[in-house]
Amino acid sequence: MIESKIVYRPVRPTDLQALEQIHAGLFPIRYELEFFLNVVNGWGIVSWAAVDTNCCDGHEELVGFVTTRLVPAKETEIAGSFRYDSSGSEKTLVYILTLGVVEHYRNHGIATRLVQEVMKYALSVVSCAGIYLHVIFYNEPAIIFYRKMLFKLVKRLPNFYYIQSRHFDAYLFVYLLESPKSPCSPCRGIVAAVAAFLKELAFSLAAALRKGGGGGVGKGRRRSDGKEMSSLLRAQDGVCGLV
Repeated sequence: MIESKIVYRPVRPTDLQALEQIHAGLFPIRYELEFFLNVVNGWGIVSWAAVDTNCCDGHEELVGFVTTRLVPAKETEIAGSFRYDSSGSEKTLVYILTLGVVEHYRNHGIATRLVQEVMKYALSVVSCAGIYLHVIFYNEPAIIFYRKMLFKLVKRLPNFYYIQSRHFDAYLFVYLLESPKSPCSPCRGIVAAVAAFLKELAFSLAAALRKGGGGGVGKGRRRSDGKEMSSLLRAQDGVCGLV
């Protein structure tokens, strides 16, 4: 079984070349060297690697990864969704930047385990209120995956991605670690958002499939506001190569 060969650990400087190669093969956007240096050195980014320890003449092979950043909740799209105690301590969120599993190792629970590592990390941060990420609107496999991991669909963000000279909407998913500040927010908002988007999502997915949707691999760019285009996925386990 493939699971018996997989070890999960932090991404290391020795993973740099493999990490760059896997990102280039999975994502339709180009990440700069600075991003990878930040990942492998832990400069503002917390990451985990899935490595196969029983291949390549006894050498480890990087087969999956997840990269994250801890950000102030007030700087996110869900800034108003959290309680603040009398001390005024600032809430934070873990933002999933990229998630990937190479094709040969998919469908063995590696992506699930990587996200579970992120959840354990988030629980260890006293100020952390949850985890969030963005998914391109037509990526049904990614949407199903994150819903299975109990992430909640909060809202649709128009024109969030810019890929091959085209704009694409994104869905914002959130995994909360604490109760919301009131019965109405964000839980009821999440329920309402899910109900409102499901019908739209069905039509969008159908339209994307008719057009051969799935997003070809090619160069893309970040939004004009500079936010990371994270968790950008395509069909068939997506650009991130899930599960």
